[in-house]
Amino acid sequence: MPVYQLDPNLVLFPPPQVARYDGLLAVGGDLSPERLLLAYRMGIFPWYGPGEPILWWAPDPRLVLLPGEFHISRRLARKLRQGRFSFSTNQDFAGVIRHCAEIARPGQEGSWLSEEMIAAYLRLHELGYAHSVECRRDGRLVGGVYGVALGRVFFGESMFSLETDASKAAMAHLVAAMETTGGTMIDCQVKSDHLLRLGARLVPGPVFYQRLALDIDDEQLTSPPPPATLLL
Repeated sequence: MPVYQLDPNLVLFPPPQVARYDGLLAVGGDLSPERLLLAYRMGIFPWYGPGEPILWWAPDPRLVLLPGEFHISRRLARKLRQGRFSFSTNQDFAGVIRHCAEIARPGQEGSWLSEEMIAAYLRLHELGYAHSVECRRDGRLVGGVYGVALGRVFFGESMFSLETDASKAAMAHLVAAMETTGGTMIDCQVKSDHLLRLGARLVPGPVFYQRLALDIDDEQLTSPPPPATLLL
């Protein structure tokens, strides 16, 4: 399959079903809110490293987490019952995304979250599309998750943990919020052993895109949807 070069002007992405074997679909474009919202509605997301052009991905199979399938270990359940952590939503989006960018990860040098990416998601947050869950211990931010919410879908982007189980606890809070407000799916993008242990599973691309179409809305893709209220 070819990799498509995006026009500098905002136009529709190629169908995600024509992505390359590894999920790479297109190169170029920008990280404007309009383009990002268009991409997420189609199940496409940006992911690229320092010095690379903007790369757009639509992997098949897709890793998803359905709220009802989230697995809480006995250790995490005990910590939650004990009130070890406290939670908030959208109170420190900048702090969460900064920690996601700066935290050291095994087998990974540097971060894909460049200043350009951080600025783009901060703008989406200001517009009401990007959300964060903060996990605190004794008032200190120790874990969190952020992503983009459209319709009943939360597109998870990254999480971090400065204390054992803090990111899992943030995910548990996110799942509980989605169950309360009718959220149906968390897009986890690519295979992760950590997320598989939390109950995520790989689904074929056609299944993912069919569900995505049902769980967002049927507006034209060129018309941005209103901000989601999954976490409010």
